[in-house]
Amino acid sequence: MEKLKLGIPKGSLESTTIDLFRKAGWKITTSSRSYFPSIDDATIRCMLVRAQEMAQYVESGALDVGLTGKDWIMENNSSVEVVEDLIYSKASFQPTRWVLAVPHDSSIRTPEDLHGKRIATELVGYTQRYFAERNIDVEVEFSWGATEAKAAEGLVDAIVEVTESGSTIRAHGLTIIHELFTSNPQLIANRSAWENPEKKEKIQQISLLLTGALTAEAKVGIKMNVSKDKLDQVVSMLPSLTAPTVSPLYKTEWFAVESVISESTVRELIPQLMKNGAVGIIEYPLNKII
Repeated sequence: MEKLKLGIPKGSLESTTIDLFRKAGWKITTSSRSYFPSIDDATIRCMLVRAQEMAQYVESGALDVGLTGKDWIMENNSSVEVVEDLIYSKASFQPTRWVLAVPHDSSIRTPEDLHGKRIATELVGYTQRYFAERNIDVEVEFSWGATEAKAAEGLVDAIVEVTESGSTIRAHGLTIIHELFTSNPQLIANRSAWENPEKKEKIQQISLLLTGALTAEAKVGIKMNVSKDKLDQVVSMLPSLTAPTVSPLYKTEWFAVESVISESTVRELIPQLMKNGAVGIIEYPLNKII
């Protein structure tokens, strides 16, 4: 098979993406001197590409598959195959919101109030289409950064900006008046590559293992020993994907119990398990859940 050309997002998503691939089973090694990271898979060739440009390179066929935000797919109005939504509990992979914000003392309170006004944003293409579709005449200018400050200082009337909690926007004296859409990372493929049986199989393998790694990220495995008379009580306490695994210990009246649970419940659950007779409790991390 011709090597699959994989785009790794350079910048804020880079380290999280490489860590996710590691958990999925691929070791990617970057160098400050090269835009072509090495990967321990002879069928894949990696390239570092800015997330903002990923969709256009995947659409053109320069890359077969890549990872980028839904926002940059929408910005470029790209015709790509969305293989998988990738939502990670780590901060850089969490969903984000693109919002419309104005100075807190502005009289502008709806998108329609921006008729004839100026907006600054990094998401120029999407913003222009959004207002044009609603017949609201606005001037949209590209912002290279410090977008909130431009509205706060009166250089523009409003901004379209990305946020998670809105705290940075509020800290600059701005008010969110409208949420445009929610964005999350997505695994995307070139449509021709997706129609190629060999490449599609490889892309599906990547998607399956990345999704498995994401599913496992917020969960842990837990195992313990429980006496026969305490078994039903302990098992009833364990949340599980299906049911806990229970196996007898050799020549004893004890059982080994194993389950996969949410990491957030462990600190409350372990003391309760001990009170109800579980001993030798082991918690261990997971790489993938398929």
